[in-house]
Amino acid sequence: MQMNLTGHHVDITPPLRDYVTTKMEKVERHFDNVTDAHVILTVEKLRHKAEATIHVSGGNIYAEAVEEDMYAAIDAMVSKLDRQVKRHKEKLKAHHARGSGKEKYAS
Repeated sequence: MQMNLTGHHVDITPPLRDYVTTKMEKVERHFDNVTDAHVILTVEKLRHKAEATIHVSGGNIYAEAVEEDMYAAIDAMVSKLDRQVKRHKEKLKAHHARGSGKEKYAS
């Protein structure tokens, strides 16, 4: 997975980059078809915001979280992404398991 990490009003330090990378690997473990991710970390006064858009087969998944601590915001954002990726994966499985439906109407 290719990851693009951007900071608005915050410096992306190597420990912060490593933390985001290890957390995003959790999402990638649940779904192999994640091609790339764009993560934006923003600081506005006492609000620390983490948002991410990941590109998966079948569309894009977006999540954001606002907390008082940047690491807590990253954790919450990854948790939301993980839930959405699992739901997306289940939809793909259910869709393929149904079949084409042509068997019902065959004479």
